[in-house]
This record gives sequence, C-alpha cells and structure tokens, in this order.
Amino acid sequence: MKKGLLKVLGGALLCSCLMTSCYSYTSVVGSGAQGNTEVTKWNHYVIYGLAPVGVSDSKAMAEGAENYEVHTRQSFVNGLVSAITFGIYTPTTTTVKK
Repeated sequence: MKKGLLKVLGGALLCSCLMTSCYSYTSVVGSGAQGNTEVTKWNHYVIYGLAPVGVSDSKAMAEGAENYEVHTRQSFVNGLVSAITFGIYTPTTTTVKK
C-alpha cells in the first residue's frame, strides 16, 4: 500500500517538474513599437522569483518614447542559471522595443 502511494506521489512530482515552462508576457504602450530599436536588461529575483532584488524600469529603458512594447520572459539562459542555483537566484529578461 505504501509503495503504491510513494510511486503515485513520485510520479506526480516528476510530472510537475517536467511540465514547467518558461513564461513570457508582452505589454504594449501607446501604439506599440514604431521602430526596431531594442534595449535589453536582466531582472534579478531570489527564492524562485518571490523576492525582487533588482528589477529594470521599462519606462526608463524606453528613454521618453511614448509608443513602445515591453517583453518580459525567462529565457533559456535565465532558466539554466536558475536551475544551477536551485532557484535561489532566478533572473528574467526584459526587452523594450521602441
């Protein structure tokens, strides 16, 4: 009975780890990007992204532009760094396209 329960819990844990994915979201300000100029910065979080340490300011990255797009994601490199540190340090990447 206990071995069966352990197998089920182990399988559920394995599935939850394998089914995670990188996340991404985009915000459009004004009419959106009017050109191809991009500025990219990393955001720094600790404890699986729960506590921000240094987060980029998208408005400052836009440098006064009224129309731009903000794309925040966890890239492969960000995920790799997070996996190496066992989630203690969890960076994301923000790109502002104006």
